[in-house]
Amino acid sequence: MSIDLDALAIESLAKNGRTNFISFKGVFLPEDYELIADAVENFEVRDDDVWVCSFPKTGTTWVQEMVWGVTHDSDLGNSREHINIRFPFLEFSGTTSFARVARREQVTDVPSWVPNSVEFCKNSSSPRHIKSHLPFHLLPRQIRNGERKPKIVYISRNAKDTCISYYHFLNSFEGHHGTLKQFCQLFLGDKVIYGPFWDHLLGFWGKEDMKNLLIIKFEDMKKDLQSVIRKTASFLGKELSNDKVLSLADHLSFTQMKENSSLNRNAYLEFIKSTNFFGNTECDGGNKECEGKFFRDGRSGQWKTVMSPEMIRRFDERIETILNTHKDLQLYLSGID
Repeated sequence: MSIDLDALAIESLAKNGRTNFISFKGVFLPEDYELIADAVENFEVRDDDVWVCSFPKTGTTWVQEMVWGVTHDSDLGNSREHINIRFPFLEFSGTTSFARVARREQVTDVPSWVPNSVEFCKNSSSPRHIKSHLPFHLLPRQIRNGERKPKIVYISRNAKDTCISYYHFLNSFEGHHGTLKQFCQLFLGDKVIYGPFWDHLLGFWGKEDMKNLLIIKFEDMKKDLQSVIRKTASFLGKELSNDKVLSLADHLSFTQMKENSSLNRNAYLEFIKSTNFFGNTECDGGNKECEGKFFRDGRSGQWKTVMSPEMIRRFDERIETILNTHKDLQLYLSGID
């Protein structure tokens, strides 16, 4: 029996956070995105901006903190300011359930970047650090046409691990309450926010010759973080001593990241829980593992012990189809397991 994935995407959200979804230039987004689409399209980019772009849950916060550390010469004294202030999320106001509920319920005791994320980014002081999950073809026009050339770091990750991490994040922070199996179906059916996943990767991969774009892999960061730090520093025109690289690598360890209050979103989660922000939701039939952790696992290959053989087969078939069409990706994706 076929599943109505569009209906499932809506029903998987807590009732007070529900919305309709649209295909906006081929991207699965909440209809709220149309409220900010023009502002994003016409966003005034600066050449000295530094952007981190990604599909959700591919290691975005890890890369943001790495980039911040590199651009500040591994001087981490001012990294205790919350990352959403020093490295704001461009389209937050138009893509998240949190912003949607805050707008509907006229919640006023939230940071200014919640209702007005594009404006918050616009008014940030140079050199700005900006995060976006938008695919390349939805980034501001000045980036796409080359009128402005900010440095852009794009992070990719194994599709199966991304799916699992995204599922847990949405359950904890966005009022999602479906099962992992249902979410895998949505992911494979391109019915998760910012999907299709593979189109997102291909959009940036197709721009790999841009001199202001660096593409890195989550798995490479796990294997040799210091090398990725040095590669990123070179791309950003920075020279870090060996001691500074070691210091930054320690700061970026999973243990340090999950205890860092500027990164771990613990206060954000506590607000959601204490105010019953999304109403009463259940996670995967009451499985509390998916509640309360922004930095939940951090491992590569977690899908091997979590996904069913049938789901793994379906992902592998989809990946094989992508690689048969885009053979140049095979070498790039080799070793991502």
